[in-house]
Amino acid sequence: MSNTRFDLTGKTALITGASSGLGAHFARVLASSGARVVLAARRAERLSALVEELEQQGHSALAVTMDVTDSDSVEAGFSAAEAAFGVCDILVNNAGIGDPVPFLEMNEGNWRSMLDTNLDGAWRVAHRACVAMAKGGQGGSVINIASILGLRVGTALSHYAVAKAGVVQLTKAMSLELARNNIRVNAIAPGYFRTEMNTDYFDTEHGQNYIRSKVPMRRLGQLEELDGPLLLLASEAGAFMTGSVLNVDGGHLSNSL
Repeated sequence: MSNTRFDLTGKTALITGASSGLGAHFARVLASSGARVVLAARRAERLSALVEELEQQGHSALAVTMDVTDSDSVEAGFSAAEAAFGVCDILVNNAGIGDPVPFLEMNEGNWRSMLDTNLDGAWRVAHRACVAMAKGGQGGSVINIASILGLRVGTALSHYAVAKAGVVQLTKAMSLELARNNIRVNAIAPGYFRTEMNTDYFDTEHGQNYIRSKVPMRRLGQLEELDGPLLLLASEAGAFMTGSVLNVDGGHLSNSL
């Protein structure tokens, strides 16, 4: 297959949660493949630094402040993106939070905050993006960032697992309805990847023992190991894929019960 199938030149990609971690990495990857990138998150100062980095490398980038729990903020972010680059062709629906709480200690605030960000926020952003894609008539690609915890469960993460399971089902439901609009909707379900938020824990003996005992490959994922799935779903290389959920987890979901 020619690498031109993965080329995103002329496309505009909006990435939520782009101020750090997976979102910032996704922005760099899509920009390197030729896309104009719109970086959306709440931390404006970190977005500005990433825009400067990308522009110094010759890429086109724009920062928009966006809170996915606020419909007005989502609308303002998309409006700014469209004013600069036109309708977004690619959405990476990545914004989310993690807040481990044992079920018996959970309160309604914990529950609602998780669902409002990780599920309602994903719907809110995807709906705004897809309405514009459908109206524009050029189609597009939505990549929802789910989790292996949307397919199995983990201790003290019932609210997170429910939210990510909702993202998985949202992906499948959207793909069914939006295929007629030439909008592909897929998801990536990552396992454990090393990021700035978890690196200290996974450098401890307890963290290393957890990975060795739970992940068949006996290691954490590296961010660049998400590049292939991301570009496959974003580009023409995945033109006949919709409703798919790609597990990228070192075999974690297949571990023995």
